[in-house]
Amino acid sequence: MSQSVSDRINGIVAADGVHLFMKGTPAAPQCGFSGAVVQLLTQLGIPFASTDVLADLEIREGIKAYSNWPTIPQLYVKGEFVGGCDIVREMAQSGELETLVKEKGVAPASAGTAQASVRAQFHRASPDA
Repeated sequence: MSQSVSDRINGIVAADGVHLFMKGTPAAPQCGFSGAVVQLLTQLGIPFASTDVLADLEIREGIKAYSNWPTIPQLYVKGEFVGGCDIVREMAQSGELETLVKEKGVAPASAGTAQASVRAQFHRASPDA
């Protein structure tokens, strides 16, 4: 990854409290995993910005090297890499994601109700969980 791409990514993750590198946009996700993370963040009331990696090949490849994580989506909170879809889903279900954003000073809109909603939806979608 070139220094200019690294600098661009540093600027992006530093600019927002919560940033999602995804395929597509929050209004029109282009993969199910990106859509799932958008849905979780929205349900939890966590404000976030996003970057459509499909619109920028340098960022799409660069973010994988930057995080040393091979897949998209990738979630960052206050510049810190959190994980991809599965990790974000597990953290949302356990309440860990809300705790992290609160600790980092990015408070969700409505904590308790949103957490109960995510937990209920997770159990409906995963009856064996």
